[in-house]
Amino acid sequence: MEKENSAERHSFLKRVYQNIMALLKLPAKAMRLAEEKIYARQLSQRLAQTAKLPRLHEESVKELRDAWSELLKAGAAESGKRFTAAHGETNKAERSLIYRIQLETERANRNNVTRTEAYRAIYFRCPELHWALLAHMVSRNGGWSMTDLRGELLSRIIPEKQRQTDYILLERINSLIFSDAFPQLLLYEAGKRSRTNYTHLLHAFGVSSFMVGVWTQFWRRRESALLTTALIVNEQHFIEKRVVEQPFYKEHVLSHIMFQLQSPLQTNAIFMPYGAPGAGQMKLAGLVLEDFSRLEERIEFGKRLYAILFGIPEVFHGVLAFVRAVPHTGSRADYASHLFAFKRTGGRQPKHYTERISGCRLLPGAKPLYSPRLEDAWPDEPFLPVEGEDWMEWAEEIGPYFEDLPLPPIFEITNEHCLGINKMELAVLAAERLKTDKNLE
Repeated sequence: MEKENSAERHSFLKRVYQNIMALLKLPAKAMRLAEEKIYARQLSQRLAQTAKLPRLHEESVKELRDAWSELLKAGAAESGKRFTAAHGETNKAERSLIYRIQLETERANRNNVTRTEAYRAIYFRCPELHWALLAHMVSRNGGWSMTDLRGELLSRIIPEKQRQTDYILLERINSLIFSDAFPQLLLYEAGKRSRTNYTHLLHAFGVSSFMVGVWTQFWRRRESALLTTALIVNEQHFIEKRVVEQPFYKEHVLSHIMFQLQSPLQTNAIFMPYGAPGAGQMKLAGLVLEDFSRLEERIEFGKRLYAILFGIPEVFHGVLAFVRAVPHTGSRADYASHLFAFKRTGGRQPKHYTERISGCRLLPGAKPLYSPRLEDAWPDEPFLPVEGEDWMEWAEEIGPYFEDLPLPPIFEITNEHCLGINKMELAVLAAERLKTDKNLE
């Protein structure tokens, strides 16, 4: 019976998808899509004229590549043992530091809001840690995706059981990355404060051998772009076998029709608000991730986001202003209060949905879309222990990831994001129309 219901839901969602794609192929819709692309490219080109992109210095990259080659030949596990043996036992002060960092990481890893704030705080304490600001913005997007599952639109087309599974996937990815990366940031901060290089303590936190050489070099050269790129590569490898290739997530989330709908609906976009906070001037820079399941694509996606954030002055200063002014709640009202609201107007969700959005504006008389705070959408999820080997044991060639930090041709996606919301609304309207048609049969 369960399999029959699942097949029926899948068939229903597939027909919703087909309806949306048919609507988007209508001449007027196709024309609007083309116009938005042209406008986004023009805006991106204007912003790119002032670009000062982060650079990966060839000499530093070569030094790390040589170290990684030796590591791959020797095996990460064996190299880790030799490194630990060479530095001897930890002393009392170091053991105390390890415990404090573990405790602080555990406390901050409670949910998406606490993680996002932890990234923000450590970036402002150590602005040379570019990755922390990038992670803060990606984490904000993770929170918005989590609350979408309880918000106005997706809650109408995705069954409750599937929404819970999708949330668990999002939460697991975010919490795993935080559990690995945040101790590295705290360890560096502690060393900076005491003027002591604690890189030899990385193994106490289960950090990949890949990062040992990176942090060792960072202490000498302070090259933020290279550290950021390495952390992007490290964290995406870290979740590859622990989440992306896990049978449960592959079967119940990644292969689900709604996950396949992400690209046409653009719900897999990561964007960074850079307009004047509180002035109703929504400006968004970012990218759409086409295929989450591909490791290489996720890494290149992260590198391009970094280039946008730290390479375009208007975006960087605008994002900093937004981050300082707007606490993260998980609600899309954080950046678009003219479209979304923390509370549902009128209390309960109406049985039938009526069209409310036109471009980046509400239709005359329309009520804002409900986008709850994270605390009102989901309870905290207990963090499960991290298992798995050092990813350097199975990694393939990683050198090509360090060749450049490219700027994509289109990265100003304000209108494209609004179009994504319009598409999601189309999905809801298509689903309701299909339900009505089925009831009339």
